[in-house]
Amino acid sequence: MIDAQTSRLSRLIAILLMLQTKKIVTSTEISEKFGISIRTVYRDIRALEQAGVPIYVEEGKGYSLMEGFSLPPIMFTESEANALITAEQLILKNKDASLIKNYTAAINKIKAVLKFKLKDNAELLSKRIIFRQNPQNDTSSNHLSSIQIALTNFNLINLSYYSLEKSESTLRLIEPFALYNTQENWILIAWCRLRKDYRAFRLDRITKLDVLDETFDKHKISLQQYFILCKKNSSSPDIGLS
Repeated sequence: MIDAQTSRLSRLIAILLMLQTKKIVTSTEISEKFGISIRTVYRDIRALEQAGVPIYVEEGKGYSLMEGFSLPPIMFTESEANALITAEQLILKNKDASLIKNYTAAINKIKAVLKFKLKDNAELLSKRIIFRQNPQNDTSSNHLSSIQIALTNFNLINLSYYSLEKSESTLRLIEPFALYNTQENWILIAWCRLRKDYRAFRLDRITKLDVLDETFDKHKISLQQYFILCKKNSSSPDIGLS
């Protein structure tokens, strides 16, 4: 009986974490993830509500948490902490200053909830890991964080882009679509309203960038479809503007 209660408690916590991770979670998703019936899902959701968790039911969609609700700090295992520290060392070699700044702030918050022994181990590990990429810790852009926010909120961007081929800067109004990294540079894929086509922009060639309040409609193609389109056109997706 105790084992069954412990199992259910673990499941309730896992369901709560699932609700925190996604905006909407369906009964079917919960049922399939934990191998329980839909009826049991209903009982678990009701138990969380009775415990004071503010869960909203969106008819025909699923469950969501009240905005702003969060769990107390979660304890990390040593392996999980090591993975984060390893990622930190890689991020510190990134060439975008905004990513380094924001990841450092985030990882410091994570380190704050580590147990004392894990903090010591994490500090030791961080001194024993090195990435040879970008050994001088050079930064060539500072726009990644702003672009990420514009991309996920569908905000238009005004930018000035320098073309090495033409040795000139051009002003563009773009709809950010996707980002990827070539190890040397970050590449922004966006719909250029001037060219009326998708274009790739190297972040280190963006001389000025302004995120506008004006929004645009969600793109109708996926990133995978974009790369397929590039392949059909026999063009490289990381070519700068011509």
